[in-house]
Order: sequence, then structure tokens, then C-alpha cells
Amino acid sequence: MAQQVVTKQPQAAAIKRVALTTRIEKAEEVVLTGDFTAWTTKGIRMLRGANGEWRANLDLAPGNYQYRLLVDGLWHDHAEATQRVPNPFGSQNCILTVR
Repeated sequence: MAQQVVTKQPQAAAIKRVALTTRIEKAEEVVLTGDFTAWTTKGIRMLRGANGEWRANLDLAPGNYQYRLLVDGLWHDHAEATQRVPNPFGSQNCILTVR
């Protein structure tokens, strides 16, 4: 008798939609990058809104994620981030917690 192999698929409910916003009035481009993008400098381009607000929507599983912003090609902190950890470059990574 052949044995049936059952693989457990991740449940769609485990993925959460997270909106990340920041206010950087004079920026031309804001890119969000972190461990959820393998730290690529191409990252996720944030969309410009009114009054210097930038926004990106992420679909992530619950957990903690480190990230930073690239503003016009230069690394920046996310001013609104409440949690941070030191990184090996002498600055800090922001922490995004998805519950």
C-alpha cells in the first residue's frame, strides 16, 4: 500500500496586511527595505501621498522584522518607529512587529 504524503500549506489567515507610513516632505523617492526584502536596495518603493506622506503596504506573517528607509539613495531611520536595534554599520535598524 502506498503511503500518502500530506504537506501542510501555510494558512492565508496567517499573513497580515501592514501599512507603513512616514512623513518626509522633501524626498523624491523613498524605498523600504529590510529582512523581508533580503535588504535589497531596490526594496519596496513607497508611494507619495499628500503633505509629504509616504506609504507602503506589506503582506507579512506575524513576527519581528528589521528594516530601514532609503531616502533619495541615502539610508535613514523611520522617525515614527518605536523599536530599534543596533546594526553592524554604526546606526540602528527599525523593528516592525506584526501580530
